[in-house]
Amino acid sequence: MKKIFPLIVVLISLSVIGILFIQMSWIKNAFALKHDEFERGVDNALIRTRDMLHDRFLYNSGQSVGYMNDESKENKLRNEFAVSGNFTNEEIKEIIDKALAQNNIKYKYEYGITNIFMNTIYQSDGFQANEKHKMYHQDLSPKDAIRAQETLYLSIKENKNQVIGEMWWMILASIVFTCIIILAFALTVRTLFNQKKISEIKSDFINNMTHELKTPLATISLAIDALTNEKVIHDTDKIKLYSGMIKEENKRMNKQVEKILQAARLEKEELKLNLQDLDVRQVINKVTDNLALQIQEKNGALDLRLNAKNHTIEADEVHFSNIIFNLLDNAMKYSTNAPYIQVETFNLQSGPLVIKIKDNGIGMDKETQSRIFERFFRAHTGNLHNVKGFGLGLSYVKAIVDAHDGKIKVDSAPGKGSTFIMTFPVKG
Repeated sequence: MKKIFPLIVVLISLSVIGILFIQMSWIKNAFALKHDEFERGVDNALIRTRDMLHDRFLYNSGQSVGYMNDESKENKLRNEFAVSGNFTNEEIKEIIDKALAQNNIKYKYEYGITNIFMNTIYQSDGFQANEKHKMYHQDLSPKDAIRAQETLYLSIKENKNQVIGEMWWMILASIVFTCIIILAFALTVRTLFNQKKISEIKSDFINNMTHELKTPLATISLAIDALTNEKVIHDTDKIKLYSGMIKEENKRMNKQVEKILQAARLEKEELKLNLQDLDVRQVINKVTDNLALQIQEKNGALDLRLNAKNHTIEADEVHFSNIIFNLLDNAMKYSTNAPYIQVETFNLQSGPLVIKIKDNGIGMDKETQSRIFERFFRAHTGNLHNVKGFGLGLSYVKAIVDAHDGKIKVDSAPGKGSTFIMTFPVKG
């Protein structure tokens, strides 16, 4: 899996890059074809203009074009044709307009006609004679013309905006489908990463769960073996001792199972809160009293600074007590030395109640801080090997805080402890 996953990402990336390259090449080729079509259209329009001038000349000269053979036409044009003196500027423009329209060219243009001496004999208002070398041109006089050698120059530029306008649906479709491909690629890679992450979480969870359940099961198994020993059967004190051990380990397993079930309910949003007016100061005092003995056993200290003037919120007492307990329990578990825990409450100027729980534990780096509220995620504890659990505590805390319309954040640094800050709307 570790080798296949990067390979899949690379192959998908190469595929997307290839598709994008093909799309860009396709658009570029489409523009090139449009340009070639424009060039051919202009050339055809110039030839058509010449032919229409010839036909108009023959018609104006009183000849019945329909009854003249090709040789007669060629002789007539070679000996007599000339634009000069036979056409007006309006007639020339009319013929050029018609020729361009027949070739589907609708761009603005300027034209000029020069004689054999390269003098301009006809021109449009915007025609620039000194730019003739950049223009399209067409000889108007027949080959071997006797009377005149005249050339039509046409200044016309392809309008890129109009080309884009004509191709807008193709370009838009290309952009849309390209975005869809990129989005699909991003979702695929994201899904792959999530699947990889879920697989790792699953493995960690199974390992943690096996460890957490194996220990009490082993203790229960040993206690049962002891109870069947003949020396213990008749010893009432030992029977009570081992029975108590079984009961305590059974409670421990029930708590672990309840944590997992609780996480499942949170995921399905089946959590129901029994909301009531709750005195936060009383809850904190109650929880800290229950933990006082454990803190003393570790030679730790608990500093309460409950300075909030308004400490009544609408909350579920059981779940709210659990989040305080979980945060304090974590503060003890992740301390390498004697734990020092500070619990502070105060009100913001706008009214909300703030609860800060600060410890002197091992702390967390930025990456760990960004993931500690994820289900089943467990921070690496370095040399601290006695920390147990499924990685459900803080995800539960976050879910309960959110359910109470509160906010929670953490401020921490490796080796400098952690501070959890919760904010809740107050009652009244």
